[in-house]
Amino acid sequence: MQREWMIVAAMAAGTLITRFLPFILFPAGKEKPRYLEYLGKTLPYAAMGLLVVYCLKGVNFLGPSHGLPEILAVAAVAALHCWKRNSLLSIGIGTVFYMFLVQAVF
Repeated sequence: MQREWMIVAAMAAGTLITRFLPFILFPAGKEKPRYLEYLGKTLPYAAMGLLVVYCLKGVNFLGPSHGLPEILAVAAVAALHCWKRNSLLSIGIGTVFYMFLVQAVF
C-alpha cells in the first residue's frame, strides 16, 4: 500500500513541477527569451504538419475510395482553420467529418 502512495506522490510532484515551473522561470513582468517567442509562433504549425503527415501516411490512393475521404477531410480542416483560426475546432470537426465520410458515405 505504501508503494502506491509513493507512486501517486511522485506523479503529483511531477505534475505540479511541470505546471508551475514556467511561471517561476518566466514571471509576468520579465521579458521572455527570443527563442521561446519563436517556438511559441512556430510549434503550432509544426504540430499541424506532423498531424497531417501522420494521418495521411497510410492512405491508399489506388484503393476503392482513392483517398477521397482523407482529401475531403483535410480540405475541411484547412478551410475551417483559415476561417476560424481555432486548431481544436478544426481538428475536432475534421475528425467528425472524416468519420462520417468513412462510415456513412464510402
